[in-house]
Amino acid sequence: MSRFLPHPLLSLGLVFVWLLLTRFSLGHLILGTVIAGFAGWAFARIEPDRPRIRAYLPLVRLALVVGLDIIRSNWAVALLMLTNGRHGARNSAFVEIPLRLRDPVGLSLLAMIVTATPGTAWLEYDAETGVLLLHVFDMIETDDWPALICGRYEARLLEAFEE
Repeated sequence: MSRFLPHPLLSLGLVFVWLLLTRFSLGHLILGTVIAGFAGWAFARIEPDRPRIRAYLPLVRLALVVGLDIIRSNWAVALLMLTNGRHGARNSAFVEIPLRLRDPVGLSLLAMIVTATPGTAWLEYDAETGVLLLHVFDMIETDDWPALICGRYEARLLEAFEE
């Protein structure tokens, strides 16, 4: 059964949405079922492997750190926008950060963390060299960012996924 219909709930949901978007008839039911079956089969072909989490405690600590960092960063960016920075001198900059993390799930989590934190944006990652290009809205000290990203976020992701 799973070979011919690898994601039955997805396929059933797609048939239901198909029937909601079109009028209900036997032809639409058959066509929606065929399309939903094909979509479930196609999704099974591109579905990534399950992540291999080695430790869950670092992820819990990471969630707490990220939550606090997002709140603190929201306040800092709001203050910069409302007061026009430090006497109008706001310096945006790009920073290259060498990463040791190679796990695709860990990298995607790091990308979400960096992008969800106001004032920073993940721009590019070079898989061959392991270098992340990061944009910072208000750059104070360029040398602090690699230590921040690697020490606060990457270290916990390495614990959870690779070490």
